[in-house]
Amino acid sequence: MDIKGQWALVTGATGGLGANLAENLAARGCNLVLSARRRDALQRLAQQLRERHGVEVLVEPCDLSAPEAASDLHNRLILQGISIDVLVNNAGFGIHGDFVYQCVDATAEMLRVNVQSLTMLSRLFGSDMAHRGSGAILLVGSLTAYTPCPSYAAYAASKAYVVHLGEALHHELASAGVTVTVLSPGIMDTGFLETSGHAPSALLRATMLTPARVAEIGVTALMKGKRSVVAGRMNQVTAFSARLLPRGLLLRAMTRFLANAR
Repeated sequence: MDIKGQWALVTGATGGLGANLAENLAARGCNLVLSARRRDALQRLAQQLRERHGVEVLVEPCDLSAPEAASDLHNRLILQGISIDVLVNNAGFGIHGDFVYQCVDATAEMLRVNVQSLTMLSRLFGSDMAHRGSGAILLVGSLTAYTPCPSYAAYAASKAYVVHLGEALHHELASAGVTVTVLSPGIMDTGFLETSGHAPSALLRATMLTPARVAEIGVTALMKGKRSVVAGRMNQVTAFSARLLPRGLLLRAMTRFLANAR
């Protein structure tokens, strides 16, 4: 798949993984639409990518926790005459801790970003791609999608939705010439942990990959038309083991694995 000169939309573009996904696509000659909440951070990243890679970069600030945000973003790009060839649904965040003590509004906001807006962006841009007979969609899931995760219960469930949606769309849209790939990273050294309120253990930190490495794995899988990829060998073993271990044992192990460091 050659994406040189095509347009990619990257959501959550100012975060650690989002910025690296944008950088990876730009290095392959792809023009970019960068979206996130903070215009100033988007503009700084856009200028860096223009200077490093000589591609066109547009900035479209958007808060995907708002109910109509996905359709508004889609309409804004149509009005500018921009056809998106590659959609990178990266925006998302997690909340760590006991489910019943988490802020109700924050939980609702997380589900709107991780599930609702991701679904609507896939629907709107996926439809455009299907009508043109070509396109590619990368959905960013998580290793937590492969097992119930105490202390990340709602977040992990939202990512399980992403994996199931993406793998179903991979099959459903294949005949329309649209590739859909799910990238499932494990823990990374990004702002995710700080936002979620999670202080990971040394064991969990040992599984860390850099955002640049995860971005390379995800974009390469997308270019090859893969259905799904788990980033990192240790994370692949964890995802595979989740299919084999008894559920009770798995839940006890995840409780200890995901607890805050002391």
